[in-house]
Amino acid sequence: MQKIDFKKTLKPLYAPKPDDFHPVDVPPMRFLQVEGHDNPNTVPAYGLAVEALYATSYALKFASKFELGQDYVVPPLEGLWWAEDPAAFTERRKDAWHWIMMIMVPAFIELHLVVGAMEKAEARIGPLPESLKLADLDEGLCLQKLHIGSYDDEAPALEHLHDKLMPAQGLAFNGPHHEIYLSDPRRVAPAKLKTILRQPVRPV
Repeated sequence: MQKIDFKKTLKPLYAPKPDDFHPVDVPPMRFLQVEGHDNPNTVPAYGLAVEALYATSYALKFASKFELGQDYVVPPLEGLWWAEDPAAFTERRKDAWHWIMMIMVPAFIELHLVVGAMEKAEARIGPLPESLKLADLDEGLCLQKLHIGSYDDEAPALEHLHDKLMPAQGLAFNGPHHEIYLSDPRRVAPAKLKTILRQPVRPV
């Protein structure tokens, strides 16, 4: 049985260069999502959200393998981030952050498999977050780059994007800041973490 790795089949979305932000056209995709707010390093809801997403995603992967005959690598964790005051994000005032954590669901997955996966996840880890759901995301034109280093070292790259690159190209924000986590922070040193920084944009 062939195992799909979406980081390879969708390489333009998951393998940007680290030199600077480059345009990419992101097609509509589906995600398991959990929404929350406050500092992800301290608020318990964040850890519960991530646990629920992985538990459901792995249950879904095995359901796909045994019921559809299609195996795949569970895609990486992703996050949408925003704040009422945009400066709270670049200044890392994390208690003011809002977030949606998510994991992509392949297009061939049927809804009944998602429902079954949620039930299996709940039986294994306990009650799931009330906001856990399957949702569509259509970002379209985005600018993205690969960031190597600590999450807290992202601010200079984002300030460059927001204050220089986007104005110079006549672009405005068209959705929340999007991050894709290619490294496991439990196993990789902060200086070597690989994170895709993505910003949906539109012409002014």
